[in-house]
Amino acid sequence: MILIFDLDDTLYDERSYVDSGLHAVADHGARAFGWDAKEAFRCMTEVLEREGRGRIFDAVLERHGLATRGRVAALVKVYRHHAPDLALFPAARRVLDRYRDEAPLYLVTDGHKVVQANKVTALDLWPRFRRVMITHRFGIRHAKPSIHCFERIRALEGCAWSDMVYVADNPAKDFVNLNRQGMPTVRVLTGLHRDTPAQPGYEARHRIPDLDALPGVLDALAAV
Repeated sequence: MILIFDLDDTLYDERSYVDSGLHAVADHGARAFGWDAKEAFRCMTEVLEREGRGRIFDAVLERHGLATRGRVAALVKVYRHHAPDLALFPAARRVLDRYRDEAPLYLVTDGHKVVQANKVTALDLWPRFRRVMITHRFGIRHAKPSIHCFERIRALEGCAWSDMVYVADNPAKDFVNLNRQGMPTVRVLTGLHRDTPAQPGYEARHRIPDLDALPGVLDALAAV
């Protein structure tokens, strides 16, 4: 059985990446503009909670009378290129340790190429997986729900769709096209999407509260 994992909110808490990036931006602004880093971080998190991610940097620059397109772009670059401080979910560490010698392990994740690679580095995941596939490296059109990366894994392993299992968290994109291929899919109810209802056909075939429950699913699949 080939085990394929998503990254954000599956193996670690993505909000920790966001907070790490906002701290990096706040510290950069303190050096570049002289603002108070703690106040700037508080401003950005308030905007995040109230409006989402779209105008965080515009808002903090506007508050300090510094808003220009160039400065917004500079803060985006700081955010994307910072070295994040991240930790795996304890259950993720346990399940990766358990299966590292028992099954081929792959990682398939969407997102900005530099951002996702920095996350993988911060979590020390490169040596844990046979391949790490950041979908945007193959072109944005191959982001999930595209099955491009999964087709590449199937070719590498010379296996059937039913021999692979994808473990992820987002019912909006992670499972729908893999379900159609007959691939076992597992939704872990962690992170931002834990309470997100799935549209018809979009739910994973199996749902678990956290990754400590994954071995039970895999044992059941192996027994079929």
